[in-house]
Amino acid sequence: MIEDLKDNEDLKDKEDRATIDEFLARHSADVEESVRRAAAAEIMPRFRRLAAHEIDQKAGPHDLVTDADRNAELYLTEALGALLPGSVVVGEEAVHANPVSYEAIRADAPVWIVDPVDGTRQFVRGEPGFCTLVALARRGVLLASWTYAPVPDQMATAVRGQGAFLDGERLTAGAPEPGRELRVATSHPDYTTEEQKQALRGLWTKGVAPRACGSAGLEYLAVARGESDATAFSWEAAWDHAAGLLLVEEAGGAHLTRAGEPFRITGHNALPFTAARDAATARRVMQLLRAQ
Repeated sequence: MIEDLKDNEDLKDKEDRATIDEFLARHSADVEESVRRAAAAEIMPRFRRLAAHEIDQKAGPHDLVTDADRNAELYLTEALGALLPGSVVVGEEAVHANPVSYEAIRADAPVWIVDPVDGTRQFVRGEPGFCTLVALARRGVLLASWTYAPVPDQMATAVRGQGAFLDGERLTAGAPEPGRELRVATSHPDYTTEEQKQALRGLWTKGVAPRACGSAGLEYLAVARGESDATAFSWEAAWDHAAGLLLVEEAGGAHLTRAGEPFRITGHNALPFTAARDAATARRVMQLLRAQ
């Protein structure tokens, strides 16, 4: 009886995955177009034109939200839900308003994970280093992602098992050149726990060139392009990481937590964690993070 139940569940999983694969084959370009339209309608008209009343703080001066964040997320919530009936959206701003909505990432329905403006501080300062992030997942498995940088008009996409692309050109992360310092974008030590600060300090050593991270989505893109060697992050909000993690994976990279396991978008990860151009670099960065 138990084996029959498991067989039925496995069959349903395969059928559900086939349905999503078919959806992506038919509608991936529609998702990309929705992301572009959200940026064109709600983000770029406010770039370098934000009024004071359009900017708010959430948890403090380093956690900003703007009308561009809120309105772009509403746009994407409606557009993505319409593209895939039965799916749900977990967006950064909606979760801030209703934290329990984050639990949808762990449920059975396909879930869109949305960060409408990743790099809000840069956006508020009028700097170009921000992007819009969308990922599609089911039961904790990342299936597809879209990373859109509106200022340079660059779109990076990934579909599980089909590779990563930037404006249609395949991305290959490669491996760092032997003997060169590792270029690692990392969380600022002041914005995390004492234990994690100590772990991150392991990067300040010979052979590593750590620097403060900007937009997480753009840092992942830099790793997927081979322009940066790794990240070392100390927080696990799925909207910051989901799109970029799949992008790095599909470009040939790897990610690890301090427990030696791949990062889980469903949470409860041993932090900090790293995403790197290749598995060897991920292990090297993790050794430094564990050494403290």
